[in-house]
Amino acid sequence: MGKKWTMPDIPDQRGRVAVVTGANTGLGYETAKALAERGASVVLAVRNVEKGEQAAARMTGDVIVQALDLTSLDSVRTAAAALHSRLDRIDLLINNAGVMFTPKQTTADGFEMQFGTNHLGHFALTGLLLDLMLPVPGSRVVTVSSASHRMRAAIHFDDLQWERSYSRVGAYGQAKLANLMFTYELQRRLATHGTTVAVAAHPGPCNTELTRNTPAALRLPVTWLAPLITQTPAMGALPTLRAATDPAALGGQYYGPGGRNEARGHPRLVTSSPESYEVAVQQRLWAVSEDLTGVKFPVLQSQQNSVPSGSAITM
Repeated sequence: MGKKWTMPDIPDQRGRVAVVTGANTGLGYETAKALAERGASVVLAVRNVEKGEQAAARMTGDVIVQALDLTSLDSVRTAAAALHSRLDRIDLLINNAGVMFTPKQTTADGFEMQFGTNHLGHFALTGLLLDLMLPVPGSRVVTVSSASHRMRAAIHFDDLQWERSYSRVGAYGQAKLANLMFTYELQRRLATHGTTVAVAAHPGPCNTELTRNTPAALRLPVTWLAPLITQTPAMGALPTLRAATDPAALGGQYYGPGGRNEARGHPRLVTSSPESYEVAVQQRLWAVSEDLTGVKFPVLQSQQNSVPSGSAITM
C-alpha cells in the first residue's frame, strides 16, 4: 500500500487565496484552519458572521470572514460582489457548506432546502466567482459531495423541489448527486482553458453538526454507534484538502476515505456511482441550474478531457 496522505502532506500554501464555504464549524473549519496554517490567505464564507469571527480567532494566519447565506441567491450575489472588491484572484474555491436531512422547507427563492443550499447555492457562487479563477494557473474548484449520493440515486427532473412528496433522505441524496454531476460537467467545460480544474471529495461519516437533522428513528442508534462508524472532522476534511492541494490531483477526480466502504481512513481516489457519470443528465442539470439561478458561467465549452492543476498566487 502507498503512503497515507495526512495534514503534513499539504504543500506550502503561501501566496494562495482560498474561499471556504461553511467554514465556521466542522469540516469547513478544519479545512480552512489547515490551509491557513500552511500559509494560504483564507476567506471564511459563512452564514453567521459572528460565529465566523469566532472561528477566525481560533485560527492562525491570514483569515477574514465574508457573509454568505447559500439559501438566498441575493446573498450569494452580494457575497460574490464583495469578494470581487476584496480579492484580485482566487486559487481555491471550496464548496463545503451544506445541510442534511432537513424537514421539508424551502430557501428564500423557493427551492427545496437541500437541493437549493447544497447544489444551487454553490452552482451560483461558482459561476459568479469563476472569472477570478480562470486567469490563475493551478486554481481549483473543490465541491464536497457525500457517499449518500448513492441513495435513491437520481435527479428528479419531474419534481426537483420535492413538491409532490418529500423524503429528507432522498432529497439529500439528490443534492449530493448533483454536487458530483456539477463537478464532472464543470471539469469538461474547464478543460480547454488549461488553468482551473474541478475536483470532488467526500468525508465519509463524520461527527459534526450536519447530523442534527437525522430522523428521530435513527437518532439514538446513530448516537450509540457514532464512535464506531464516524471519524473526526479533522480526518473527514482530509479528502477535501487532498483534492484542493495535492499536486498530483487532476480535474474530474473524486477523493474519499480509503478504508472499508469509504467510511474511515486516509484519503484516496474513489469512484462515484454509475449514475453520476451520465453526461446527458449532467448537461441537463447544468441547463436547469442556470435557469433556476439566473447565473450564466463565463463562456465554457463542454469537452471530454481533464487537465492537471498546481500552483500559487497572491491576495
